[in-house]
Amino acid sequence: MEEKREAVIKIENLEKQFGGRKVLEGINLDVYKSETLVIVGGSGCGKSTLLRHIIGQLKPDAGKVSIFGKDITKANEEEMDSIKKRFGMLFQSAALFDSLTVEENIALPMREHTKLDDHIIKIMVKMKLNQVGLRGFGHLHTSQLSGGMKKRVGLARAIALDPEIIFYDEPSAGLDPVVTAVVDKLILDLSSALSITSVVVTHDMNSVFRIADRIVMLYKGKVLQIGTKDEIRNSKNEYIQQFINGTIEGPMQFFAPDEGYLEELTK
Repeated sequence: MEEKREAVIKIENLEKQFGGRKVLEGINLDVYKSETLVIVGGSGCGKSTLLRHIIGQLKPDAGKVSIFGKDITKANEEEMDSIKKRFGMLFQSAALFDSLTVEENIALPMREHTKLDDHIIKIMVKMKLNQVGLRGFGHLHTSQLSGGMKKRVGLARAIALDPEIIFYDEPSAGLDPVVTAVVDKLILDLSSALSITSVVVTHDMNSVFRIADRIVMLYKGKVLQIGTKDEIRNSKNEYIQQFINGTIEGPMQFFAPDEGYLEELTK
C-alpha cells in the first residue's frame, strides 16, 4: 500500500470575489511535504490571488487555507506571525531595499524575528550567500546587481530563517533563458538539499517542466487539472494543450484585430 503523503498546505473549497466577479471558485488543493508544486495559468486566471490567500495576505469569502494544520483564515496576528516564520517568499521583483547592502537585505529577517548576536547573523548571511552562489557579493548595493543576481539575493533572504516552505511569485520574470535556468537549478538544489516544500507561480512553461513535481492548471478561477509533468503534457484537456503549447488556435479566445484594421494601419 502506498504511504500517505503529509499535506503541509491544505486548501478547501476556496472562494473569492472582487466587484461581484468570481476570481477563485471552489479551489481544493493539497501541497505535500518536500514537493515542488507549480501553479500555472493565463493572465487573470487567479493564480496570484490564490498565492496571496495561501500566504495570508487575503481572506477568502468562503473556504479555508491550512498551513501546518492551522487554519490561517481564522488565525490571529500572533498565530500568523508564528506561521510566517516557517515560510519564505521570493517576490516577482525580489523586493530588495535599495538603501541596504546585499548582506543587510538578507540579515533583515534574522534581525526582526530572532535574538541572534550580530556576529552569528553575519556568519549565517555568508552561508546563505554561498548557497545561492553569491559569496563575496555581500558588500554591494542592489543598484549594482543584475536582475538575476537580485533574484538570487531575494532567494537568499527567503531562506534566511531556514523555512520549511518557500513561495515563489514568477521567479523567472524579466530574466533571460540562461539566467532563468540558473534560478530553476537553485530552486531544485535548495529543495533537494534542505527538503523544502516549494510552491511556484509562473507562466514560463520551460521552467515548469524543469522544476515541477506536480502542476496545477487554473482557468477562470477553477482547477482544470492537477498532475505530474507527464500527466499534464499528455492531458486530453483542450485548454491545457493550448496553454502549454502556446497556440492561438483553441478554446481560449483572445482579441485579434481583423484584416481590415491591419490594412488601414499599413496605408
